[in-house]
Amino acid sequence: MKNSSTGRRASRSNSALQFVRTLAALDERRRRNKIVGYEPYPKQKEFHAAGAGHRERLFMAGNQLGKTVAGGFECAMHLTGRYPGWWTGRRYDRAVRLWAASVTGESTRDNPQRILLGPPAIRDQWGTGAIPGDAIVNTALGRNLADAVDNIVVQHAGGGLSVLAFKAYGMGREKWQGETLDGVWFDEEPPLDIYMEGLTRTNATGGFTMVTFTPLLGVSGVVRLFLDAGHGLSA
Repeated sequence: MKNSSTGRRASRSNSALQFVRTLAALDERRRRNKIVGYEPYPKQKEFHAAGAGHRERLFMAGNQLGKTVAGGFECAMHLTGRYPGWWTGRRYDRAVRLWAASVTGESTRDNPQRILLGPPAIRDQWGTGAIPGDAIVNTALGRNLADAVDNIVVQHAGGGLSVLAFKAYGMGREKWQGETLDGVWFDEEPPLDIYMEGLTRTNATGGFTMVTFTPLLGVSGVVRLFLDAGHGLSA
């Protein structure tokens, strides 16, 4: 009788342990595949949809309103070719080459890189950002800034390897020359000459530029471009 009772308790304990392990595995899978759970609010969705008809887009909004999140998840979709059912924006059925940039190396690391890859200082959590962990083939570290990544190589669902490189406006216009790209994501407003150089990098492919930022500089040259063309989105 005691042996039977002890066996039942052991069985229940093992079942409970297996259940906990299963939940932990599912949670880890969810953390490393956030692209599946991305549900944009209406302004974000409108911004994505505009990519189907416009090469240049601006998402101008206040702090903590999802600008960088929108830019990051769109880049992740293009890099991987994993588009959700609701997606009506631009699509790529092949591997792409993208740049993502912000004002300085630090702000690029702490914003675009964090959204795309995961917490910069916790490397075992790289793969918990917008780019699914199972799609990341390689990450190359930069040389001059702790925890900063120079580029990410990503498996595209259509075949081939996509590459996203990180840039900073402070590098100067010369560092923005020469490459042929499918898209450039500017997180925070760039100087006009940097923006135009980034746009030029996409001319041969008919690619895109996205600008996501909080307006702090008034009606600058870049803002005026979009206001005059009517391709901006405010929230």
